[in-house]
Amino acid sequence: MAPATTNLPVPAAPKDREPAKARPAGNFSADRDSLALTAYPSMIDRAVHATLARATAGLSPMAMAEAYFNWWAHIAFSPGKQMQLAQKANRKLARFQNYVSRYLREGESAEPCIEPLPQDRRFRDEAWQAPPFNFIQQAFLLQQQWWHNAFTGISGVTRQHEKMLTFAARQMLDVMAPSNGLLTNPVVLDKTVRDGGMNLLRGWQNWLEDWERQTGGHKPVGVENYVVGRDVAVTPGKVVFRNDLIELIQYSPATDAVKAEPILIVPAWIMKYYILDLSPRNSLVRFLVERGHTVFMISWKNPDESDRDLGMDDYRRRGIGAALDTIGEIVPKRRIHAVGYCLGGTMLAITAAVMARDGDRRLASLSLLAAQVDFTEAGELTLFINDSQVAFLEDMMWAQGFLDGRQMAGAFQILRSNDLTWSKLVHDYLMGERVPLTDLMAWNSDATRMPYRMHSEYLRKLFLDDDLAEGRYVADGRPVALADLRLPMFVVGTEQDHVAPWRSVYKIHLYAQGDITFLLASGGHNAGIVSEPGHPGRSYRVGAHNDNHYVDPDTWLATATTKPGSWWLEWAEWLDRQASGARANAPKEAGSAKCRPLGDAPGTYVLVE
Repeated sequence: MAPATTNLPVPAAPKDREPAKARPAGNFSADRDSLALTAYPSMIDRAVHATLARATAGLSPMAMAEAYFNWWAHIAFSPGKQMQLAQKANRKLARFQNYVSRYLREGESAEPCIEPLPQDRRFRDEAWQAPPFNFIQQAFLLQQQWWHNAFTGISGVTRQHEKMLTFAARQMLDVMAPSNGLLTNPVVLDKTVRDGGMNLLRGWQNWLEDWERQTGGHKPVGVENYVVGRDVAVTPGKVVFRNDLIELIQYSPATDAVKAEPILIVPAWIMKYYILDLSPRNSLVRFLVERGHTVFMISWKNPDESDRDLGMDDYRRRGIGAALDTIGEIVPKRRIHAVGYCLGGTMLAITAAVMARDGDRRLASLSLLAAQVDFTEAGELTLFINDSQVAFLEDMMWAQGFLDGRQMAGAFQILRSNDLTWSKLVHDYLMGERVPLTDLMAWNSDATRMPYRMHSEYLRKLFLDDDLAEGRYVADGRPVALADLRLPMFVVGTEQDHVAPWRSVYKIHLYAQGDITFLLASGGHNAGIVSEPGHPGRSYRVGAHNDNHYVDPDTWLATATTKPGSWWLEWAEWLDRQASGARANAPKEAGSAKCRPLGDAPGTYVLVE
């Protein structure tokens, strides 16, 4: 690890940053990526792409066109598939007609001809089972199924293009869903009649308020109830280290005696760190300190255009490496239990593998929360990751110096358009009701930026080329091998994760050589991790296979033990088993003689918009 630079003031312009030329990495070069050195013809192309990207939320129209023409060229010369689709259309029409006639004879006892997918909640209300709305929703679902058949199962179409087209078709059909229309949604119609149309007036006011806030660059309604440092991120602590990339927070002990081995939490820098220190009732940090742990947390700087050349190595060395060095100064001669969430977990796994390769034994255990090391099955996010799309994003970031948080949030909203876009349209604008904002929703709106260089390396090296899993990822001039990870590991996936699907997270079993306890929590990427004791409806499955034989995820799922409640308690017991058992008196103040506190938690970086 590179030595840490401790107790620096917040730098206006960091002086220790190397110029871009001195850091060869991936597809970067000074000639291509320096604004000053970009050739004029290339500058025109990249400027055009960057302008276009702002209108398309960063999605490449060239990538979609490539997928469409690939499909069109193959289906045009597939008369058998065309005949099959025509037959399916006729069968679906016959099924629909049969359902209508049966319903007219039998009434509500008639079986529907198609059921919505388990995750489709649009037609669950009983009002959808009465005519004419039952006919409308059945016709829509049959049409949705037919279009899925039209874009799948065509010999020669690449898997990537097939997924892109089925995704695009689903988005277009979601726009036209009867649940989104005033006259075709029975629940909205009933509400309109009962309220005398006042729901539509309230919805119009809600839409105007949201539009004004969005165009003005303001956060959603209700965020003002969750102020960082007042309502969320309130666990007491001190900033004990700061450089141009991180602030390191040491949290105040909540017990008279503390466990001797500290915990370092590495959150993702895609969003603010305090998802793991939300309100006092659901703060993972508070949960740990109340159990006697000494907890350190990295708070990443929200980068701007001056940070365009920060790369993955910077986040490893000046982020996690600097934090480990500082903890070694404050709690000397003690091994560290490292915890990484999402992208922070991916970088932590890389760091741990580098440390193992270099004989650095400071880590006692490794916990990865919804973090991937193999990106071959990284869910629907991979729809946006191919050479055309990455080049398009690079041109957008080249012009800005970063990927804006709102642009990133747009991609996640598209992935979950039913939950994040159309359900809001119906509930807030047609029903005229506001869903009270929760602390997790407020955190989700507190977006951060991603430096140009780092995000490009992340997309190319990890998502596109899968260098880490395949042994090509280079750190400090040598390849990193995940097989060097031989320490105890606790790995958490979540059942409904659309960012890091649990089967993708599970692939750590194919690489790491240590004992791995895998836990599958209910919920999604964020809510499944923020799963405090007492949270209603939570459960998890857990199992460990330490006999050096690989167990596939489906077999693991069938044999894992299902338990009710919060997975935090299971993890806490695992941490206790990994600890040395030694305890010490709680320190009277944070830091050390060399690492004097710089201010109170939550620090300054988390407040940067």
